[in-house]
This record gives sequence, structure tokens and C-alpha cells, in this order.
Amino acid sequence: MLLGGVHETKDSLSPKTAASPRDRLIAGWRVGASASLTEAARRVVALVEKIQPAAVGGGGDPAWILALTPAQIKEQFAALEARVGREGAEKFSLLGVPFAIKDNIDFAGLPTTAACPAFAYTPKETAPAVQRLLDAGAILVGKTNLDQFATGLVGTRSPYGVVPNVFNPDYVSGGSSSGSASVVARGIVPFALGTDTAGSGRVPAGFNNLVGLKPTRGWLSTRGVLPACRSLDCVSVFAAGVEDAALVASIAGAPDADGYSRAVPAGAFEKRLPAKPRFGVPAAPEWFGDAQAEAAFARALDRARATGAEIVPMDFSPFFEVAALLYQGPWVAERYTVAGELLETNPGAVHPVVRGIIARGTEFDAASVFRAHYKLADLKRGCDGLLATVDALLVPTAPRHPSIADVLASPVEINSQLGTYTNFVNLLDWSALALPAGFRDDGLPAGITLIGPAWADAALAEFGARWERREAAATGRGAALPFPERKTVRLAVVGAHLSGLPLNHQLTERGAVLVEKTKTSADYRFYALPGTTPPKPGLVRIGKKDTSPDAGIEVELWDVPEEKFGSFVAAIPPPLGIGTLTLADGREVKGFICEAWAAEGAEDITHFGGWRAYLARGKKGAAG
Repeated sequence: MLLGGVHETKDSLSPKTAASPRDRLIAGWRVGASASLTEAARRVVALVEKIQPAAVGGGGDPAWILALTPAQIKEQFAALEARVGREGAEKFSLLGVPFAIKDNIDFAGLPTTAACPAFAYTPKETAPAVQRLLDAGAILVGKTNLDQFATGLVGTRSPYGVVPNVFNPDYVSGGSSSGSASVVARGIVPFALGTDTAGSGRVPAGFNNLVGLKPTRGWLSTRGVLPACRSLDCVSVFAAGVEDAALVASIAGAPDADGYSRAVPAGAFEKRLPAKPRFGVPAAPEWFGDAQAEAAFARALDRARATGAEIVPMDFSPFFEVAALLYQGPWVAERYTVAGELLETNPGAVHPVVRGIIARGTEFDAASVFRAHYKLADLKRGCDGLLATVDALLVPTAPRHPSIADVLASPVEINSQLGTYTNFVNLLDWSALALPAGFRDDGLPAGITLIGPAWADAALAEFGARWERREAAATGRGAALPFPERKTVRLAVVGAHLSGLPLNHQLTERGAVLVEKTKTSADYRFYALPGTTPPKPGLVRIGKKDTSPDAGIEVELWDVPEEKFGSFVAAIPPPLGIGTLTLADGREVKGFICEAWAAEGAEDITHFGGWRAYLARGKKGAAG
């Protein structure tokens, strides 16, 4: 039988019926190896029988545009049962798990509307990202509402109705993936696919207390996705927790024939953020008058500091300059390539706000496109440099949470405000992960987003799982993330391999991660070794403890991938080597040691307490 209970569709979007999303997990739906697919089919059929898709002009659940019929669900299960009979249940990591997709993503034989009935078409092929989930045993139950043509961050621009916030129906759900966020936040399905061009996979997650995984562009193929801006679009994942989101992304992500598809670079998903990361935050954040959002983010930063993270205020103006290109530059013309013909032949079929945005695509010529790309290239160089000074950015997912009435009164201005911390990410080819960050004093969810470079997806997810545990919002199952678990050797370095010094590249090029800075125990002496290039120190254990209060030599602890450790050690010249080092708190780690004979006649620099302090006192050389 199915591992979890029946997941019932809620009839209301009011806060009283909003299920805690962490009560609805993939494991609760997955069919075990000895379970009955017949019983699982009955449960999913019961689910779809409760879904009442929205009708144009009103009526039904505005989160849904289409629900599959019981017959279509049984057909999926029959095909799945035949495969399980041939291949065994163990192969199907999503066996019997229901999910939904945003209605700008293709499923063969079902109409794709992009929330514009006049534009609807019926594809013959299923989008590869969706097909990979089906191949893993997942069951599609329906297609969800969106801001028309995926143009908006509010969830109000659809003829199928406004999708209200799950926790307070007077407020917006966020968009454009409004329906996908709603059906996961209400516990109807454990995960759903959205898309993200300017924040559509992050803002709805933040507004509905969900995880929103915005992958590196091209990891999840966008073939079979009706484009918003094809060069920027991503398929995103909404889930109750990081583990589920990462599992779905790892299954759906794979290169294919799409021109924008990319394979994960070797070793990219082995990288992790340090135990105590440095997070860049906006030095002067704009809240557009939302004091609740400001207070919630301040509390989130305090909790981040409690994890040991260092908060680094940064000037975000270069990022905002990039963001301005998205709607003020020729990328609007990409949207026109999709809906332009409909605008010309049947403009009344397009939502008036969406129509006004897309129509601007005719204002740009080829020369302006090239000028904008040149400007973006120059800005990206600077922005990548800023990002490289920290381990990741940490931002509010949105700077305010407006009511539906506010958005309807000022649809363009408020929508633009919501993209303050999202619009620049895809233009810069970065990855992002939206995370729940508790609740505001008014009961609405607060969200934060981690932003890293391309292919930082696994590193962000690993920290996100840590964040969930700290927030008491994790799944509680303790299962490993589906990204590859990395076996590492913890190594203490004291000289030229310290961060920023001449030999540090020997660590970073092997994917090593800085974990913490600490000291050795008090029974080590420290020497400046003569005749070494670059200059290096030697650390010798003498067995007699220094009783001074500042005793111990400063070290950095790095986690080195186990498979790269041997090549690192092989590059170490005598008289240095790797042995077991004792730290001030009694822990034992691998670390640099020096043969005792090499210290004879060398300058004793123990009183400096570390190599950086020795260099700072005017000694020649770069590191040691």
C-alpha cells in the first residue's frame, strides 16, 4: 500500500485549510517495492476526482487549469505496472508519486494554454524534463495556472482567475508559477514544476512557505516549454523541503537536443559551502514600505549568524543595473517572438497588462540587441567578481508582500518591485534556491533566497538542508540529498596554502572547501624555513605545552575531496609532510608537519601565533 495517507485537495484557500507543507512529502506518496500499484492508483484517482479546474471567467479552483481524468490516471498506472513487472520497483525513485506542471510545459496529448485559451495548442511530445519524472514512476495529475505567457511575478494575470495566497487569500500568491506553488503549499501534490525567467520559481515559493529550486540554466532542458525568454528560461521545482526539490531536479536534469541544454561539469556537484559561509547581503535593502518584510529579514539574518555564517553587506547596484535590462532592454523582444502574432491578429485575447509588456518588443532593432549583450557582458564580469568575494548571496526572496488589491491598482510598478532580488539572476547565469524563513508578525510567510554562480546548485541545496534543520522545518528523516555525497579528508594548513596565499590554488583547483579557522594545541613550535620558494613555515610538535594564554598556531581547516587527496600530498616537497595534527579543542585532523631536523637553525616564529601575523610584521615573502 501507499506509504502515506490520502492527500486530499482542499476546497478553500483560506489560512485555516492551508496544510503545513512539510507534512506532505514525496516519501509519503512513494510506493514501496512490495506495495500495490492498484491501491496507489485508487488513491491518485481519488485525488483527481476532487480537483475542480478553473473556468475562464470564474468558477473552480483557480490554481488548476486542467486535471487529468480518472481514466488517464489509470492509463499511466497501467503502463507503469507493466514496466515495474519487467524492471522491478526499485528502479523507480518516484513510484506512484503524483505531481503537477505549470501550463506552459508540454505533456503529449494535453493542451498547453500558457493561460491564454486563444493561443492553446496540443503537443505531440512531452517535455523531456517531465518525461524523465514519468520514467522515474511519477504520475502527472494536472496543469496549473500562471501569469499569462509567464509574464509576471504576481499570479493575477490570467483569465482563469487570480490565484490567492495560501495563508491569506487577500494577498498575492506570487507568479508567474502561481498555481504550481499553491497546489504544493496546500498538500495536494508533493511537488510541482514551474518555470523561472525573472523569479517566477522563487517569488511564489517565498510567498507560500515553500522551497523553490531555480537551477542553473540548461541543467533541466527547456525543450517542450513555451518560452518567455528562451535564452533565460529555467524549469524550476516547488517542494515542501530541500531534499524533495533536489531529488526532483536531479531526476529531471539531463542534457538533450535543446540548443540551450548543458551537461553538469565534472565535479561541479561535489562542491559545498563552508561550515561557516560568508554571505553577501544588500547593504541598503529597499522594502517599499513593508516593515513586516524588513523585520522578518532581520530575524533571518540573526539566525544565519547563529549558524556561524558571516554577513557581508554589499553594494547591489551592479546587480540592479543588470536587472534593468530584462524589461527595459531588448529581452522583451524574446517574449514578442512567442505571442507577437496573436497580439497582431487578436489583441483582445491577451491580458491587458501582459499585452502592454510584450508589445514593447517591437521597439528594439538588431543593433540594440547587440548593444545590450555587450553591456551585459561587461556587467557580468564585474558581478561575477563581486560574487566571488563571498560564498553566496543571501537576499529576501521578495522585498514586500502586496495584497491582491494593491497589485490590481498598480500592476506594473508593484510587479517590478517584487523582482528586485530575482530579476538579475538568470541574466548573469547564476543558480538560486528560495527557502522558507519563518513567518512575519502578520502571519504571512517570509522567505530568503541563496544565490550562487552557475552549477552551485548542490552547494546551495546542502546549506539549505542545514538551514531547514536549524529552522526546525526539515523533513526529520535525515536522508541524504540526492546530489552526490562527497567523501573528504579534513586538512589543517598553516602557510602557503592558506586562503589567498601562493599555493592555495592547489586546494581550490581540487574542489577543497574552507571549513573554519582555528588553532593547534599548545605543544607546537613554529619556524620560518630558510631557502623555500615560496617561503614556508614548519610546524613541529615538541610535547611540552606552552602555558601562555595565546598559545597555539593559527590554522585553516579545509575539506579536500578524498579522491584528490593523494595527488595533493604527492606535490608536497620535503622537509614538509602530512601527519596527524591536534587542535586546541582536542580534535585530531590531517595537517602539515615538518621534520625536526629542518627546524635546526631556523628562526623560531612561534610567538607570532601564525604565518599571516609573521608576514604582517614586515618579513619578506608571500606565504609559507
